Amino acid sequence: METTVKKTLVVAAALLSASLGAQAQSATYAIDPTHTFVTFEVTHFGTSTNRGRFDKKEGTVQFDRAGKTGKVELTLDTASINTGVAPFNKHLQGKDFFNSEEHPTAKFVGDKFTFDGDKVASVSGTLTLLGKTQPVTLKANRFNCYQNPMLKREVCGGDFETTIQRSQWGMNWGLNMGQPDDVRLLVQVEAVKQ
Repeated sequence: METTVKKTLVVAAALLSASLGAQAQSATYAIDPTHTFVTFEVTHFGTSTNRGRFDKKEGTVQFDRAGKTGKVELTLDTASINTGVAPFNKHLQGKDFFNSEEHPTAKFVGDKFTFDGDKVASVSGTLTLLGKTQPVTLKANRFNCYQNPMLKREVCGGDFETTIQRSQWGMNWGLNMGQPDDVRLLVQVEAVKQ
């Protein structure tokens, strides 16, 4: 009987130790703006593809690989949209699209991580744009963590993507002229452990 109690205590201690070890692996990462880009793609009357990106962004990631949980917050400066064509940028910043004067930021908050083994497979959460919040899931095409030889810190990140319907946020300009509702979002992100 005493042996059974000792075995039970040893198992309980091991489980507690494993649990504490998993908690200890939870860490905060800061988005690296030099390796993080949010790019959009939308077809132009079914011919070519218009592309642009947001040059100013910031955010943080809470990540627990052992616990398979996390939270990401990524904020975009909507006035920093850059298509490479100044008049197009101005139109996108205006009231027909991002209305940057009244809505200077767009924000993604993801708190539901799914994993394939030890790799992040997707992150689900919400995107707030033009004052409206809608659910969005970003699918991972690539995910990895590595020890950065220059920073001497762990860096985690990957390539994520989703397709949204801009009308869900009230961005309706051009729909009645045949402009598409679907917008493909490509999120390239790397975050540095703090």
